[in-house]
Amino acid sequence: MNIRKLLLCGIFIAAASTASAQNALEQEEVNQLRKLQFAEYAIKRLYVDTLNESKLVDDAITGMLKGLDPHSTYTPQKDVQKLTEPLQGSFEGIGVQFNMAEDTLLVIQPVSNGPSEKVGILAGDRIVTVNDTAIAGVKMSKEEIMRRLRGPKGSKVKLGIVRRGVQGVQNFTVTRDKIPVFSIDAAYMINDTTGYIRINTFGAKTHEEFVEKITTLTDKGMKNLVLDLQGNGGGYLQAAVDIANEFLDSGELIVYTEGRTAHRTEYRAKGNGRFRFGRVMVLVDEYTASASEIVTGAVQDNDRGTVVGRRTFGKGLVQRPIDLPDGSLIRLTIAHYYSPSGRCIQKPYEMGDRTNYDKDMLNRLNSGELTSADSVHFADSLKFRTLKKGRVVYGGGGIMPDVFVSLDTTQYTKLHRSLAAKSCIINTNLKWVDKYRKKLKKEYTDFNDFRNRFDVPDEMIEMMLEDAKKQNIEYTDSELQATLPVVKVQLKGLVARDLWDMNEYYQIANYNSLIYRKAMDIIDSHEEY
Repeated sequence: MNIRKLLLCGIFIAAASTASAQNALEQEEVNQLRKLQFAEYAIKRLYVDTLNESKLVDDAITGMLKGLDPHSTYTPQKDVQKLTEPLQGSFEGIGVQFNMAEDTLLVIQPVSNGPSEKVGILAGDRIVTVNDTAIAGVKMSKEEIMRRLRGPKGSKVKLGIVRRGVQGVQNFTVTRDKIPVFSIDAAYMINDTTGYIRINTFGAKTHEEFVEKITTLTDKGMKNLVLDLQGNGGGYLQAAVDIANEFLDSGELIVYTEGRTAHRTEYRAKGNGRFRFGRVMVLVDEYTASASEIVTGAVQDNDRGTVVGRRTFGKGLVQRPIDLPDGSLIRLTIAHYYSPSGRCIQKPYEMGDRTNYDKDMLNRLNSGELTSADSVHFADSLKFRTLKKGRVVYGGGGIMPDVFVSLDTTQYTKLHRSLAAKSCIINTNLKWVDKYRKKLKKEYTDFNDFRNRFDVPDEMIEMMLEDAKKQNIEYTDSELQATLPVVKVQLKGLVARDLWDMNEYYQIANYNSLIYRKAMDIIDSHEEY
């Protein structure tokens, strides 16, 4: 047999072997699917007790996903809207910010120009009935109250309102509408040249909001930007790419994704960003995750700004939403995120071991990582270089900041933790502001006047300690004195929130943040990293 015939024969044998292997693989998949169907059929037909077949299937899907990574999840049809709504940029309802005060819904602020404000509902109003059904004093869950208040755009709901100074129950009929959900909590000028923007999630309209805010601040003279991503759990990949694009030059790599069946996909800056030249400080902590880490990694690896805080969460898994026929949803991990220098953002995990994964924060605290940068050690294999200056950055999960700020375990005392956990701080604010709202609005003509002149009164502290006594919270005088400075800043911020909005809250509350204060020190000292 000549060489040509031998080669052709080899090719035919290889092709036949490949086809045979493919057929065997397909047959194995069929066999496993039959096995699953047979098990479900047998349980449904033969099990001793009556079964909910829908729940049986739900549990089977949940069980399969539990054996995978910690972020592949199943969401039943009834919970899908609740899951996706915060990222969509709007929901349909009556348009009020509210809190529960002594089993009663207290309106903090009606949404500006929203359906409730249009009919005359005011901050401080208490909603006691919805369509003539009592929701106050009946131990109704917050979720059930929200379900009753929300509804399709154009539908009407009758609300019974109790208003301070007005006798009896007033009735208002509100026509529900689309209510915006904002992903930017605050955007303001800290001083003449430094602006601040805090993003709480990366949703469908985050970039649109960000462009509006950054344009406004730039027009006011912003040269430095403090971008606060503390506690931001992430969201849409594209939103993160769009935000990072605002800082980077054309062609600079923002992030890339790659998986077993998902080929490498790169996302690069277009060069049309609105803040490509000013100084950027990114604030992060151990709860900064996913899309937030993409932005942080892009800024750090391209030497575009300084990252301040603590190592981020380390969620670098790309989930693809898969809609199931009944409206339920699987979020299936299909790839990993990688920062521009090649760092895998995802922290290590064992397949199916959710327990140890969930203990990561406790382990960080116990190991000393959250309180000392010296306790964090990286193997040489986890060292990477930034793309322009060649600075050393670290992989192994999450983004390690350029400037570490330790968690001050003495700042928040045991008393403070108890007051917060039992809602003494928030409830005190709600009751005190409700009592003095009209007086406060008359006395403080604008926020700057309030910030300069308002001091938390003794009466407010006494109300809080009274509540603490009812909740059986014990403390020493020295512990109280150590707690009061932090609590007073929080209370002042909460009063500002109730009189204005979250923007004003953060202008006061940020002074309790050591990470924020460190970033400002760096800007003021003109240090470079």
